[in-house]
Amino acid sequence: MNITRTLEHYWRKPLFYWLLAVIIALATPLTFAPYYHFWLMPLLFGALIRLTEIRPERTVSTAYLFGFTAYSAQFYWIHTALHDVSGLPDLFAVPLTVLLPAFLALYPALCFKLWQKFDYPRWIKVGIVLPVLWTLAEFARERLLTGFGWGALGYSQITKDSPLAGFAPVGGIHLVTLATAFIGSWLVLLVDNSGRLKSRLMPLCFCVALCTVGLIAQNTDFTRPDGSSATVALLQGNIPQMLKWNEDQVVPTIQKYYNQLSKTRADIIITPETAIPVMRQNLPEDILTQFAEQAQSNGSALALGISQYTADGNGYENAVVNLSNYRSPSDAVPYYAKNHLVPFGEYKPLPLITNFLYRLMNMPLADFRRGGEGQAPLVLKNQRVAFNICYEDGFGDELIATARQSTLLANVSNMAWYGDSNAMYQQLQQSQARAMELGRYMVRATNTGATAIVSPKGSIVAAAEPNTDAVLESHIKGYTGETPYMRMGGSYWLIGLLAAVALVLFALRRKPE
Repeated sequence: MNITRTLEHYWRKPLFYWLLAVIIALATPLTFAPYYHFWLMPLLFGALIRLTEIRPERTVSTAYLFGFTAYSAQFYWIHTALHDVSGLPDLFAVPLTVLLPAFLALYPALCFKLWQKFDYPRWIKVGIVLPVLWTLAEFARERLLTGFGWGALGYSQITKDSPLAGFAPVGGIHLVTLATAFIGSWLVLLVDNSGRLKSRLMPLCFCVALCTVGLIAQNTDFTRPDGSSATVALLQGNIPQMLKWNEDQVVPTIQKYYNQLSKTRADIIITPETAIPVMRQNLPEDILTQFAEQAQSNGSALALGISQYTADGNGYENAVVNLSNYRSPSDAVPYYAKNHLVPFGEYKPLPLITNFLYRLMNMPLADFRRGGEGQAPLVLKNQRVAFNICYEDGFGDELIATARQSTLLANVSNMAWYGDSNAMYQQLQQSQARAMELGRYMVRATNTGATAIVSPKGSIVAAAEPNTDAVLESHIKGYTGETPYMRMGGSYWLIGLLAAVALVLFALRRKPE
């Protein structure tokens, strides 16, 4: 205890205090993929709490600095997309890179600001109130202004080694976030507690009990195989983003994907997002026919990533088309069109302000139309496949309606925007979370990485080497049934319950005299 007090004496000094806050935040990327040091996140969260207790007058500014530094370290790849790939000068790219972390940091700052309003004994304020408020803030971050939930505490636990991952099929990623925040908060009460032994035993028992429940849930099968199986081939073209939309690269790109699908006899073939860099309606009429006929002659069903004009011809969609029964251009083509679009990347929320930036960048197709909610799965061979495209697999609640009708989940992405950064692995970890939440295999076809097949338990069954031309083949089983998370309709019951708890605790707090 004397060592702890001595360290805290130094931590109170402004230089050491702010330096430690930055170091804690800079360590957060290590908790996520590709590193998967899940055990570190509760420790870092607990360290943040303890820092704010050491200097309570700096609580909000400490939380903001933590958030800004952590999100900047986690999402450094925004600069890769803006500058290295899109060609935006650093004069604009650097400020825009830090703009998102600067905005996202408002959520932890607001969380700790509200936390200061709750006057309760420490074990309630730290052990209950803060985890509840933090989870509500993370939910708001995922939803407001189209939302960006990357970097939530819960994603750090999405690995087979973490017992807290078991909460994903029970209540979704936000329940995992709540459990992680609880562990971090209870560790603070366990380590820094001047009370009696009983006061230390309580948070220890809570930690053990929570991990035990998580392990039980992790080993419970909420969904089940439906008796079907299939071989899946995921095509990874490895087309550099800077070349992808060049006119002289269109024919080589089409030829590459045609050659890849020609060599596989898998039941289901899936290409990445916008694998064909031409509008479907602008392709020569025989191209899709050749793709479809080649797949059919190999006994395969083909899902092809390609953009297309909307039915009214006034816009365009980011789509996956089902060529399983395609015969001629006059045939109706079943498709899935992306619904949750990336702001500033796939649509322009502030065109009057930002249009000049797009003129400085190599960013084609920056204003897609939404495909609509609850689209039906695509039938590929003996599987009903619920597709989502790239950014969409960060929003589990939005995938439930289609997943209920499906036996298999599929994500198609083009992560070439972010080069050889951690972005591809962070998104893969989100796909692992979705597979666990929805209790089905998730197959991922990407342009450059990480192409992978994920089991309903969130384990990576097979993966292609990033930044290579590859065809990843493996077996999957069709699954049916609903996880508790699906039956409850997503995260809303949890968030409603936490909001009610927060309101009751706020109303019953001790009033200043």
